[in-house]
Amino acid sequence: MWFGKDKSILGIDIGTQALKLVQLRTEDLLLETYGIVDLIEPITNHTKPEVINQTVDLLHNLTVKARVTTKRCALSLPNSAVFTSVIDMPKMTDAELEQSMKFEAKKYIPLPFEEVSLSWSLISEDLANNTMKVLLIAVPKQIRDTYVQIFQKAGLELQVIEIEALALIRSLVEDKSKNDVIIDIGAKVTGINFVKEGLLQLTRNLNIGGDSITERIAQTLNLQPARAEQFKRDFGLNSTDFLPEAVKPVLNSILAEVKQILDLYKAHQVQVDRIVLVGGGVQMPGLKEYFTGLAPQVVYGNAIAKLSYPAEVEPVLKRFSMQLPVAVGLALRPLE
Repeated sequence: MWFGKDKSILGIDIGTQALKLVQLRTEDLLLETYGIVDLIEPITNHTKPEVINQTVDLLHNLTVKARVTTKRCALSLPNSAVFTSVIDMPKMTDAELEQSMKFEAKKYIPLPFEEVSLSWSLISEDLANNTMKVLLIAVPKQIRDTYVQIFQKAGLELQVIEIEALALIRSLVEDKSKNDVIIDIGAKVTGINFVKEGLLQLTRNLNIGGDSITERIAQTLNLQPARAEQFKRDFGLNSTDFLPEAVKPVLNSILAEVKQILDLYKAHQVQVDRIVLVGGGVQMPGLKEYFTGLAPQVVYGNAIAKLSYPAEVEPVLKRFSMQLPVAVGLALRPLE
């Protein structure tokens, strides 16, 4: 592995199944190191102290083994842990917006206000219509406090917390004059994000992912999960008849949600230019072709395209790059 010196930052993505980190040198976007390790249990509202301590140990050990050289870090919260909405509002002052968002939040957040931490940010303004789009984010305080505790115990300086969608946009959007749908298929959750000209417009989460596909294969072929996972990666949707039929119910759920989002925007004369597939769950032959026809381009996201790194690490790095876009996007945040 290669090592950084100064002006570096860590992007840390703690998902439902794995913990991923990326260290970048911000002055030249050099990828100094990265690492991935499986979690014992995901972090939830009811995470036990022993699981917190196990996660601290995993995070600390990963930073040691990856030879991380900075304590400064940015963290993303899993889609399943936060509530997000993009809200259309009339143009107003910051003071007016603060009062209005507290009222609007009641429509979108199914938890008492005292149990969540609210934040919002302006996405865009329409001067012609005197309106604005605002991203509302609500994080359960218990989950936020658990993450802060983990980072403190691991000896890291947590400088920013943000949602996965914003990190994905930062690492994957190539042309901010175009419209993208980023589909992030994780182990347990699939995130679908509509991005118009580089700005988040809508995000939806489905409680299905790569593990759902593996489970369907295991049930259909009466295999152990590890063997079913290997079948998924080796054959995917291409080489056999039985695998496509086994996994179609899962993929059709994702496909139906994407079509619904596209139809919603088409009704407002907004067309999608690209569908971008990322996440550990997309490493399945034939998956890209399954979405062909929904957009002029369907591509696998290239989270390392904006980075520099030694040529000799590229073969190994490409094997894991699909799992790194959130961590990369977090590490790119200081450049904004």
